[in-house]
Amino acid sequence: MAFSTLRGASSGLLAVFKKGPRLRKRRKAKSQPALPNAAEATPNTIASLAPLTKIISQYLDPKDVERVKEAYRFSDQAHLGQFRASGEPYISHPIAVTEICAGWKLDADSLMAALLHDVIEDQDVPKSELAERFGPDVAEIVDGLSKLDRLEFATKAEQQAESFRKMLLAMARDVRVILIKLADRLHNMRTLGAIGPEKRRRIARETLDIYSPIAHRLGLNSLFRELQDLCFQAIHPNRYQTLHKALLAARGNRREVLGKITEAVKVALPAAGIEAEVTGREKSLYSIYTKMIEQKKSFSDVLDIYGFRVVVHTLPECYLALGTLHQMYRPVPGKFKDYIAIPKLNGYQSLHTTLVGPYGTPVEFQFRTRDMDHVAEEGVASHWLYKDDDTTLNDLQKRTHQWLQSLLDIQSQTGDSGEFLEHIKVDLFPDAVYVFTPQGKILSLPRGATPVDFAYAIHTDIGNHAIASKINGEYSPLRTELRSGDSVEIVTSPSSRPSAQWLNYVRTGRARSEIRHYLRTVKYEESVAFGQRLLNQAFDQLNLPHPAADDPEWEKLAKGSGASSREEILADIGLGKRLAAVVARRFAPENAILATTAAAVDELTATTSAPILIQGNEGQAVQLAPCCGPLPGDAIIGGIRLGHGLVVHMAECAVAQRQRAREPERWIPVAWDSNTARHLSTRLDVTVINEKGVLGRLAAEISDADSNILHLTMHEDDASSTTMLHVTVQVDGRKHLAQVIRAIRHVPQVQKIVRIKG
Repeated sequence: MAFSTLRGASSGLLAVFKKGPRLRKRRKAKSQPALPNAAEATPNTIASLAPLTKIISQYLDPKDVERVKEAYRFSDQAHLGQFRASGEPYISHPIAVTEICAGWKLDADSLMAALLHDVIEDQDVPKSELAERFGPDVAEIVDGLSKLDRLEFATKAEQQAESFRKMLLAMARDVRVILIKLADRLHNMRTLGAIGPEKRRRIARETLDIYSPIAHRLGLNSLFRELQDLCFQAIHPNRYQTLHKALLAARGNRREVLGKITEAVKVALPAAGIEAEVTGREKSLYSIYTKMIEQKKSFSDVLDIYGFRVVVHTLPECYLALGTLHQMYRPVPGKFKDYIAIPKLNGYQSLHTTLVGPYGTPVEFQFRTRDMDHVAEEGVASHWLYKDDDTTLNDLQKRTHQWLQSLLDIQSQTGDSGEFLEHIKVDLFPDAVYVFTPQGKILSLPRGATPVDFAYAIHTDIGNHAIASKINGEYSPLRTELRSGDSVEIVTSPSSRPSAQWLNYVRTGRARSEIRHYLRTVKYEESVAFGQRLLNQAFDQLNLPHPAADDPEWEKLAKGSGASSREEILADIGLGKRLAAVVARRFAPENAILATTAAAVDELTATTSAPILIQGNEGQAVQLAPCCGPLPGDAIIGGIRLGHGLVVHMAECAVAQRQRAREPERWIPVAWDSNTARHLSTRLDVTVINEKGVLGRLAAEISDADSNILHLTMHEDDASSTTMLHVTVQVDGRKHLAQVIRAIRHVPQVQKIVRIKG
């Protein structure tokens, strides 16, 4: 049974543990939770393999059944003498996990890995021994499931993040890793009763944040709902019990209504020639609870807590059954969703409608075929996963494969495991919007996604060069939230590049990781180039020749200062982490007469050096200070700010003057280049008489002056009937700003204009 259809090519390697002879000494038994209502077990309790054998014998051949039994015997021996907190033999946990996996009809390698999933972590069994006895696939899966307890980490959070990263990357290579891990987490959640309340809540919160969303993303909906309810019970036990009792009471009160609906539906559908299986169900306690919290409702106000599932044979019968019931009961407007035509991201397909039943009771109906029902409950674990390698991928397989591959893409762009986990959490969304490309292709994005998310979902280069967007044919800001049905087009420009501000409103992990990767890379490259400029200037000031890139002194300097290369030294200079004059002195001949201190060197360079020429579009290595917004034509000064590079201020800026008084050695002369950037921003405070149409007239005058409003806020003064407008505009320099100010003065209601300079 092949899994290669869901294995992405991975450039990252799984963490490899120390290999060697099997360690016979047992580690301390790991306490695991016990079943809440189970009778107290004793160390003499025997864990039986019979129920598991009965399940797997129904779909595995005898040879594979025997392989699973061999894995059981090995695991049983490895965990000998180890018990759970409940007193049960520890082997009962791997057996229970394997039974859950067998319920999904996972293959023999998966079941063997499930039985062995703790032997590396708990019993120091080397991966090499597992590979030799049970095959490399089983060993890789078990290794992907093992935590990183043996490595040293600065904090518990860092260790946890790295363990998640390892597991998710293993999942991207082989989806069986996460299926076994979810089964493991489900059994632990079912048996939380033997551990303390604090640890119980911590495990439940972790499950709710990570494992439950993953189960939903992979289409394991029944597992998803059970995990949510178990987490709810562990985190808020009193609320859970109160809500459970209220649901039982409501079930009794509405039994008559639900019985009438059931009988009516079971008569109406055969009369319409539709053979269907009709089952009633209650919404999960956690979904009811979240609805109460989000909508600020009491339990009595949440009416649609019951629903019916109608399972038919063919797709057309789903729509026929829907039409039949719409003739019987009045549908609630806005409550119809067609997930058959547009499936959810996890492959879920159904028709949803809410009908007003007898006595005004709203009831939800779901219509689906048997195949849809199978996928809806088991998702990625459903039968299609185990087809041969040459089977054509269907839409569900493609979406799952793309998401798993995206984990590898995010990893390749991410700096550390904590950031990787942050991106994954962002990507594990419970809901989605469906938008259209200009070619009519449907794209699924998380709710709250923007055109920037859309651009990166199409291609990284489109995201990196996005400058504007068209939504339904009209220009819209890149931060606009998309809605289902929107047609989105991205306008690109070769000169455009990602902005750090995009991180404030993007929703997908891919967009966030790509933006951060670009900013890190570009900032480094720009810092290297700017550091070279500063260092060249320092060499000129000290009358020293410029050293070649292969000068041996670079290697000595790098080793002595903890840098890895010449480029890193230059980047540090550009970011203000090193002073250029101090680095330049390292290249001076031994008999040269130079200043003896770094401060003296910088004082010398500050008074004698030619200024650094500023264009305004150098990127992150050179930034125009937002406090004063300098423009070409203003007198300017530059300060090297640690970690940020050169920050350019107006010479009269009060902020710059205070910083210069504290650290004079970090300030260098700068001047505007003859070829400066266009569309730089500056701020104006405009006092106007509050009359109708004044804002529109003001915007028109600014536009006529060939300027653009970037941001506008206002503050009204009721006592004087005036309004203060805080306007950020784009101009090319002081002359252009003067034209804009003259244009604003054309508005009769304008009383005062002030440029903000600090």
